[in-house]
Amino acid sequence: MLTGLDAIFLILSIAEFIIGMLANVFIGLVNCSEWIRNQNIFLADFIFICLATSRIMQLVVVVCNSLIMGLSISQDYPYKVAKSITLLWRITNHLNNSFATCLSIFYLLKIAHFSHRLFLWLKWRTNKVVLAVLVFSLLFLTFDLLLLESFNNLLSNVSNLTLYIQESKALYVETMTLLSLTCLVPMALSLASALLLFLSLVRHIRNLQLHCMDSRDSSTEAHKRAIKMVLSFLFLFVVHILATQVANWILMFVNHTSAKFTLLAVYVFPSGHSFLLILGNNKLRQTALKVLWHFESFLKRKKSVTVLPIGFPESFQR
Repeated sequence: MLTGLDAIFLILSIAEFIIGMLANVFIGLVNCSEWIRNQNIFLADFIFICLATSRIMQLVVVVCNSLIMGLSISQDYPYKVAKSITLLWRITNHLNNSFATCLSIFYLLKIAHFSHRLFLWLKWRTNKVVLAVLVFSLLFLTFDLLLLESFNNLLSNVSNLTLYIQESKALYVETMTLLSLTCLVPMALSLASALLLFLSLVRHIRNLQLHCMDSRDSSTEAHKRAIKMVLSFLFLFVVHILATQVANWILMFVNHTSAKFTLLAVYVFPSGHSFLLILGNNKLRQTALKVLWHFESFLKRKKSVTVLPIGFPESFQR
């Protein structure tokens, strides 16, 4: 029997899953269709596709975890399934953070203006810098997987139940400490990129306001919107990092009620940030508006057909 909290948890999990899937599938389809149509792809669009794909996989893994926890079947599924879900959780979360970091660095190097020689050197080599970050993130992912495999192998060699529980908790603490350290690199790069971009935009707005009499100038408004997007990204990213780290730790040591509602916060970043990307990207925003317009027109046509009295000629119904 489901309790009231379990039912609320499952409803919120499925709702956040659907919202996130809609946004990320839309981003992936729009950029993939343009790639096929133009037979060429820009680096930003490629990052969008990879980020959307990783988030789709992450949402699937998280909703599976939610169903297992909400339906209280965590004790019934075999060890191999639990091991596979854990590995998928680490892979998808790592890829999500890595591609988000690449996107943050790309926006920083393309939009921000700093006169420092190091920044200018990186700006001239934006594509190479982003690809280098991606390669290093894959190396960190390999280290994560090897560490998890070593953790599982050590536990499988312990036969005594009491010793198993003691060893598992000790090894879990050591492993999670190392895995948490690997998350610091993409987190630090993303936060640093977002903060530097924020400072650059603020300084640029001040310069525009000094040279323009009208504070409502279109360029100023555009930069203000960009600042709001950056601040929203910072908030969502910090929530995501904290939620994933807390969820990793409390799943072992705290009751499931706390873990369930901590897991809900994990949905926030792959769902909320994708909508921010749609709003902040002209191509995605215009395509979304067209889709909404066609959907609204379809509903109006359908409604006009259904309200016609019986007996009207078919030509009127068309």
